[in-house]
Amino acid sequence: MDKELGFETINLGHGSGGLMTRDLLDKIIFKTFSNPFLDQKHDGSIVKFNGEIAISTDSFVVSPIFFKGGNIGDLAVHGTVNDVAMCGAIPRYLSLAFIIEEGLKIEDFVSIVNSIKKAADESSVQIITGDTKVVERGKGDKIFINTTGFGDVNPKANISTDNIKIGDKIIISGQIAQHGMAIMSQREGLEFESSIVSDSTNLNFLVNDLIDEFGDKIHLFRDPTRGGVASVLSEISQDTKMGVVIHEDKIPLEKQVAAACEILGLDPLYVANEGVFMAFVEAEIGDAVLEMMLKDEKGKNSACIGEVTKEHPGKVVMHSSIGGKRIVSPLIGEQLPRIC
Repeated sequence: MDKELGFETINLGHGSGGLMTRDLLDKIIFKTFSNPFLDQKHDGSIVKFNGEIAISTDSFVVSPIFFKGGNIGDLAVHGTVNDVAMCGAIPRYLSLAFIIEEGLKIEDFVSIVNSIKKAADESSVQIITGDTKVVERGKGDKIFINTTGFGDVNPKANISTDNIKIGDKIIISGQIAQHGMAIMSQREGLEFESSIVSDSTNLNFLVNDLIDEFGDKIHLFRDPTRGGVASVLSEISQDTKMGVVIHEDKIPLEKQVAAACEILGLDPLYVANEGVFMAFVEAEIGDAVLEMMLKDEKGKNSACIGEVTKEHPGKVVMHSSIGGKRIVSPLIGEQLPRIC
């Protein structure tokens, strides 16, 4: 039994808005995330920004809620922080909302909250407002989280699909498919001989450094989460009506992840990532961007995987390692449900 709250699990009273809710908030939420904004215990927060701001919201329903390399808490921070960064912005603040199923262990909730705090601190963002709801047992699946991120747009940034042009180089910041396969390695009791760890991490500092260095010569950032690399490239190719060429032997992929994908019949190009971004940059700075990324811990496995071409507009073509070519089609349906 939790010594402070007097309960082993979350119950409906913790979402009632009464004394039990206040107890939960005071002893866990406000205590953990204490800052001048949240300490006001108001319905919301008032913040100042200098110029344009980027806003992104995301909901997290991953199952299991604890996985190798993280949990639903730090994933909820990393996911939204990275989405704001992909807009060319510097993340500053997050809202945080919980939907908790009655019966969730208090110790699990505390562990998730502590992970959120750690991830937020590492990302240099503050939790400034939030909400907590509790649903009846069987009406949820342990815990769902929503986060909304707010950030100042870097004045040197001009991030838009409209900026992509023929010849742009496509650079990816790390090994693909690790998050999705980390989830699959635990789901349904499935285990692999080697431990595959989620790549969930914040990418905001590396992205901002790249913008500071190269400015509007970086045309687009995207993080290939659900649907993976293939879905991002397919969307961009279709939206720009340009072709994309990628090279299989250039795509960074850990051997044990590749083996796990083969066992399960999954194409790693379609598997989710949570600590990787893709950059479309002018050809003339491609080498310099890659060099800078490789020097950063968050980009040490970066690679230039392809380029934008006038050939086969609206389609992504991969040159295989054995010399052939194949079209990389958009993902149809759900390959891996509840992955983030």
